[in-house]
Amino acid sequence: MKRKNAADDRRRRKLITILWVAGLALGTIILLYKEQTALLYILATVGVTVLLVMVAMADLTPAAKLTTDSNRSEDSAAIGSGISSTFGTKRS
Repeated sequence: MKRKNAADDRRRRKLITILWVAGLALGTIILLYKEQTALLYILATVGVTVLLVMVAMADLTPAAKLTTDSNRSEDSAAIGSGISSTFGTKRS
C-alpha cells in the first residue's frame, strides 16, 4: 500500500489547479473563436458574483483572536496623529 505524504499531496493539488486553469483558458478561447461573447459576459458576471458571495460568507473571527494585546484600543485617530491613546482613562 502506498503512503501519501505532504509533498505528493501538494503536487497533486498543483496538477489539479493547472488542469483547471488550462481547461478554463481553452474554454474561453473556444468561446471567443465562435464569437460567443454574450455567453462569456454572463459567465464572467456569475463568476464574480460567486467570488463576492464566498468572500462575504468567509469566517473572519479567527483573525480577530490573533491580536496579542486584547486590551489595546484600535484608536486609529491617535495612531495617525502620533499621540498616545486615551482609551480607558477617566475624565473629570
